[in-house]
Formats: sequence, C-alpha cells, structure tokens
Amino acid sequence: MTAPRTVLLTGAAGGLGTLMRELLPPYGYTLRLFDQRPVEGAPDAITADLADKEALREAVRGVDAIVHLAGISLEAPFEHILRANIEGTYHLYEAAREAGVRRIVFASSNHAVGFTPRPPDGSGAIPVDTPRRPDTYYGLSKGFGEDLASLYQDLHGIETVSIRIGSCYARPTSVRMLSIWLSPADCARLLHASLTAPDVGHTVVYGSSANTRLWWDLSSARALGYAPEDDSEPYAAELIAAQGELDPHNPGHAHLGGAFCTDPPRWPH
Repeated sequence: MTAPRTVLLTGAAGGLGTLMRELLPPYGYTLRLFDQRPVEGAPDAITADLADKEALREAVRGVDAIVHLAGISLEAPFEHILRANIEGTYHLYEAAREAGVRRIVFASSNHAVGFTPRPPDGSGAIPVDTPRRPDTYYGLSKGFGEDLASLYQDLHGIETVSIRIGSCYARPTSVRMLSIWLSPADCARLLHASLTAPDVGHTVVYGSSANTRLWWDLSSARALGYAPEDDSEPYAAELIAAQGELDPHNPGHAHLGGAFCTDPPRWPH
C-alpha cells in the first residue's frame, strides 16, 4: 500500500494519542486530530464526540487512513461503553465508508482475550486466533470492534488492522507489564506497518515490544513489516524487587487480563 499522507487520529488528546502525535509525523504523516476534549497545542484539532455524525464526516473528508484510538480505555458502566466504544466505533466506520476511506487501524486490546490463562513468561504462546474471552465490558467492546472491522472488510472493502495493545507507556510499571509492554517507539513502528502493509484484509495482531517475557505470538504483526526494537527486561529486576514475582494463585495474576479479571476490576495494570 502506498504510504498514506493524511491520517485521522482519533483520541488525540488521550495518553496514547498524545504519544503518537509526536512519533507518527516523522514517518511522513500529516495528522488530523480528533477528540472530545481540546487537544493542547493544536488549535486546528476537531473537538467533538464520536456521536456527532456531522463532525465525523468532516473529520474523515479527504484523509487517506484512520488510526482509531478514541473511546473509554478502562472498565465503565455498560451504557457508557456502549455509547463511546461500540456505537462510537460504528459511527466512525460508517463515516469512513461514506467518505471512501480504505484503511483503518483499530486500537483493540489484550482485554478482548483477558480471561485466557497466562502462559509461562517468554513462551510467546498465545496466538491471535485464540478464542476471545473478554474480561470486562471494555474488553467486550474491543471484540465488537474487531468483528465490525471484519464485517466492513467483507461488505465494503475497508481494510483494518486490529491491534490488541498491551500496555503502552514510557516504561513498564508492573511485573505483569514486563510481558505485554509496548514501548511508544515500537507502537509508532507498528502503526506505520499497519498503515502501509499491502492487502491486510482484516488482520488481528498483538501489540507489544520484543519482550524477553513475551506472552503472545507476534508473527502476524511481523508479517506486516513490524520489527520491534525494545524489550522490557532492563526494568525487570527493579520491578520484581519492589512487587515480587507473579503469583499463579492470585486471580489478578492468573489470566492475560491481569487485575481486569478480578471483581471488581482494578487498574492500571
């Protein structure tokens, strides 16, 4: 695929969006920013809710691709998740269909498969076709987004890469995160690969760095041209000394989704 020139970035004021506003332009992208909150330092950003169909139509007009990060990123009452993550993603895909946008990168989450038992550290054992086992309404909404992307590929020819993002921070902050950490630089590399790889149809990939303690299979991401360069291991000794090793008998440690699998879910992890 020819590298897109203008990319709509939804969720541009969020934590991940803020990181990508800095890291994506060096790949040659011009970003059009969209968020329900004002984007600091970006007076031209579109400030609107995903329920605002007219604002979405304006946002997608003339763009080459979309990186969809917007939505609620933690557990919340179902009505809130429904409006922001489920209906909001539907509105975005409808606007893309009407505008003829052919490529979307969708921020899915490891929480779509959160109740999958965690494998041994470093096994890289969890494939992308593992049965979905959402751990929250939030995880459920990400499974919906993946299925919506599949539907719009089959019906309308809109290609999507759905990235089941682990934890994207400047550095890992928990022992669990050592296995699922996605460095900001690797996130930008993965988004660039997802925007430019040819013939992706609807492809699901895991989003993490090349961590020594990796839990899931990155082969579908690497097939797009993703070449992660970072590893969480330099942070391991400090985190383990402070927090201890993961306990397989702890409900918050036994599954891929971590503390999201507890009742009530706890975060951030």
